Amino acid sequence: MLNQNDISALLISLKLAGLTVLILLLIGTPLAWWLARSRWRYKFLLEAVIALPLVLPPTVLGFYLLIALGSHGPVGQLSQALGGKPLAFSFSGLLIGSAFYSLPFVVQPLQNAFSAIGKRPLEVAATLGASPLDRFFSVAVPLARPGFLTAAVLGFAHTLGEFGVVLMIGGNIPGKTQVISIAIYDHVESLEYAQAHWLSAGLLVFSFLLLILVYGINRHYSMSLVKA
Repeated sequence: MLNQNDISALLISLKLAGLTVLILLLIGTPLAWWLARSRWRYKFLLEAVIALPLVLPPTVLGFYLLIALGSHGPVGQLSQALGGKPLAFSFSGLLIGSAFYSLPFVVQPLQNAFSAIGKRPLEVAATLGASPLDRFFSVAVPLARPGFLTAAVLGFAHTLGEFGVVLMIGGNIPGKTQVISIAIYDHVESLEYAQAHWLSAGLLVFSFLLLILVYGINRHYSMSLVKA
């Protein structure tokens, strides 16, 4: 069964995943909209930067974030100059690292959803007198709902399963920076396979149900469009 540290790690992981998705939706939505609409010839450079966590080893990203967030790093020094603490080995540091690591899992589904809308619905709304902001919220966002759902679920699930980045930035401090993936590793390292099984099986079932939710809703939405 789960002990107190396991429950604490689970709660920290859920909190981290939820806040990461919220931050990335706020940042990623305008970024994805710009990427989907922009004709800037060097847009591919920004897309490559966003997609970098997909191919970069998590420990490499975690290492450089640790350097940046530490007491001698630029971000860590700025935080201390503003009266805060170094961000390394803190929940705030985990949140920053998770946002970087899960960025493509939120931005790319949103960008694809906005690109799939096409120009026609927005042009029709413009002829009816809708401002660019109105066109975005009244036309683009409703039509991109499956993209928002996919982005939220993938971002949440990916953050929930992080290991390398959070271990490098946050270490393994029970009740503070220990997340569920690190707790599983600790149990395996200690040959506590029963506890590792409980946590691993729970994550497996939860992740599978999230994917079923995404595919089911997207299928229902696609069928609704066909019937319309």
